[in-house]
Amino acid sequence: MQWLLEPFQLEFMQRALVAGLLVAVTTSLVGTWVVMRGLAFMGDALAHGVVPGIAVAFLLDVNPMLGAAAAAVVMIAAISLIHRTTKLTEDTAIGLLFVGMLALGVIIISRSGSFAVDVVAILFGDVLGTTTGDLVLNGVVGIVVLVLVVVLYRPLLALSFNEAKAEVLGLAPRWTHLVMLGLITLAIVTSFRTVGALLVFGLLVAPPATAALVTRRVPAMMGVAAALGMLSVVTGLVVSFHLDTAGGATMSFVAVALFFVVLAVRTVARSTGDQAAVART
Repeated sequence: MQWLLEPFQLEFMQRALVAGLLVAVTTSLVGTWVVMRGLAFMGDALAHGVVPGIAVAFLLDVNPMLGAAAAAVVMIAAISLIHRTTKLTEDTAIGLLFVGMLALGVIIISRSGSFAVDVVAILFGDVLGTTTGDLVLNGVVGIVVLVLVVVLYRPLLALSFNEAKAEVLGLAPRWTHLVMLGLITLAIVTSFRTVGALLVFGLLVAPPATAALVTRRVPAMMGVAAALGMLSVVTGLVVSFHLDTAGGATMSFVAVALFFVVLAVRTVARSTGDQAAVART
């Protein structure tokens, strides 16, 4: 028990824990819709696409979240433009912007005098450097996301299962899709300080994907995903403290590892059940 509690006797670890838990809840709420809607590639692309905006904000000494939000808006608009004005699929447009925006971000960062430090901070986050201001922002965003998910639950649910039916029911699937992209952007933009622009995708997709293995109802999926995300944060911070590994990377890795553990247990249980059924016949 001492091994588990020792890291959180330090004030900066306590802030890191609270920030991680808030991020886990926010990304799990949004990530559930990402998994159900099949927008994992879009989520990954947005996580990379905010890098140039963050880089410019760092160079201009302004709030990096403003830069990240601006870059995300530009990326979403560019994907929509390419998809509407060419015969290329949306996946192709996403792939182009995915690579292009990330490359542009690294190019911009390379112009700074502390290239290595800036790249690490932007791409992999600094959970141990969490400030009180970061905690307040994460808390506010978490509440906003929760309210939007509750208020827009029916349109989001209809869109996830059948866009045509959502249109017939008058639930404005196009606007709902934009709101969903906005939620993804909000989760990524406010989480990159904690786990980084690249690693936030792990918490956005892994816990909801794991939850989808064990439950079917959306509210239950969100609850299980949030619990798994918080478990990943606590485990990741404890492991990173004792093994001196990167906090954000360790949390993301634990989240992904939990998916494969649950998948393995589920596969074994199903195989055992099938064998028992055959034995009874």
